[in-house]
Amino acid sequence: MKFRWTLAPPQPLFAETLAASLKIPTLLAQCLLNRGFSELPATEKFLAPRLKNLADPFLLPDMAKAVERLLLARERQEPLVIFGDYDVDGVTSTALLLEVLGRLGWQANAYLPNRMDEGYGLSRDGVENCLKKYAVKLLLAVDCGSTAVDTILWLNERGVDVIVLDHHQVSSPPPKAVALVNPQTSPAIDNRQSAIGNFQELCSAGLAFKLAHALIKRGRETGLPGAADFDLKPLLDLVALGTIADIVPLIGENRILVTAGLEKLNTTCRPGLIALKQVAQSPEKLGTHDVGFQLAPRLNAAGRLETAEESLRLLLAETLEQALPLAQNLDARNRERQKIEKSIVEEVIGGVRMKFDSQKDFVIVESQLLWHIGVVGIVASRVLQEFYRPTLIIGGENGEMRGSGRSIAGFDLAAALRECGDLLLRHGGHAMAAGLSVMPDKIDLLRERLNAIARRSLQPEDLQPPLRLDAEVGLDEINFDSLAELERLKPVGQGNPPPQFCSRNLMHRKPLQRIGANKQHVKMWVTNGAITHEAVWWNAGQGSLPAGKFDLAFSPSLNDYNDRTTVQLKVLDWRTT
Repeated sequence: MKFRWTLAPPQPLFAETLAASLKIPTLLAQCLLNRGFSELPATEKFLAPRLKNLADPFLLPDMAKAVERLLLARERQEPLVIFGDYDVDGVTSTALLLEVLGRLGWQANAYLPNRMDEGYGLSRDGVENCLKKYAVKLLLAVDCGSTAVDTILWLNERGVDVIVLDHHQVSSPPPKAVALVNPQTSPAIDNRQSAIGNFQELCSAGLAFKLAHALIKRGRETGLPGAADFDLKPLLDLVALGTIADIVPLIGENRILVTAGLEKLNTTCRPGLIALKQVAQSPEKLGTHDVGFQLAPRLNAAGRLETAEESLRLLLAETLEQALPLAQNLDARNRERQKIEKSIVEEVIGGVRMKFDSQKDFVIVESQLLWHIGVVGIVASRVLQEFYRPTLIIGGENGEMRGSGRSIAGFDLAAALRECGDLLLRHGGHAMAAGLSVMPDKIDLLRERLNAIARRSLQPEDLQPPLRLDAEVGLDEINFDSLAELERLKPVGQGNPPPQFCSRNLMHRKPLQRIGANKQHVKMWVTNGAITHEAVWWNAGQGSLPAGKFDLAFSPSLNDYNDRTTVQLKVLDWRTT
């Protein structure tokens, strides 16, 4: 797939001024400008994220109400249940809150729904089964509940109060919870504090940390036993794991939490994470990529195929002896998930290729009985990567079918599904990812309506994947010193991508090599005549390769191999000069 190159406009005067003020290279200054940083104080905070810069948790909507109700439950010795979600964000949030509430004297239990039997979120089936297991008067819904109007009303009628701690879009009208702690209910710009805008990027793991912070803060004011010397920092390993796994923007508060959380992950004493890193054969120093592609899929595997209780038990394990068998089982489940996913991906992509019309198909909606509903979200991501279209993949067995979707910039999938509400049994999510339940006879109508909505809101150029480049550089500008400075942009991820550049009029210094078990990768040595760098095009496939003179788009890094460090360019795209 060829990309639409978008080169950030060079701003030499601003870049030089910022570089001089911060004593940083001009190339790094240009990258910072491209990410919206031009004011000195904000840029300094970005380059040096500190926990002390986290905003007051009570600025979050309904946080005071949530804390008040939780403290009342403790005072009454009233048991409560944390109703979580089965993905990594939900499981890490649940583990964090169980640890905090348990240590501070609450009688707290957890319930994670079964994906196959109870479906997504705060479903009626899930809640009924939860109340059969735990007789409670207070339910804390984590990473779900923002659209569960009927379920929460049903709970209220039975004398159960509900606190919702969630980051997904909220229904209109919102559910009648005692407290709805969801940053999506606040405007992005609020005169109380600019950090409110940052709150809108938090996932539920971040919100769970904010709730824990609020409880400790109020607890210290009121003399709550254990609050005075409670250290929240060891919980940041869970926060980093949930935040990276949920692919939320790594800006604002998330940048602070993930920076500190990665340090905790790399030195964690938590037996479950030690075991997980061991079975994943993780590097000694984890980065966001390692967390997202090694740890998170294994934790997700149990919830995708059935229930996430095993993942929760792993995170709460007290000894390595308890944790290691759980981690090994999750590793095996992940391999099983990969086989199922690969089979469905091949089936879907093959089927779509046969009928795909780029002029008409603005949204891809594919369904099949017996497609495993635990992997449809991952399949949707793979199909989107192949065709760059908003994608919904729907599976199930008999009767009601369930699906998961992924979207592209410019198309709010959750809002589009709201426009299709009369065709759906349930739906929820956010702009870039959403879930739904639907009867089989409504799927064709759903496909037609979503395509009509997309044709209304998307332009043809929106359907060609953009490749945002920070600057045009010479190969001599990419060296050990400049790469060391660019490291200051980390942690990189959603909302703060790794720096990407282009160089023009390059040639090959020596013949290309195909590498990898299936020769799917390509290694090349590119030169401008004076400087040569090694470049690797991962998963290049069997498509055309650059020849003669060409322009190259790449992301640079340092490669350590056989005790030798070299500059390596990760090829993103190329085009003929």
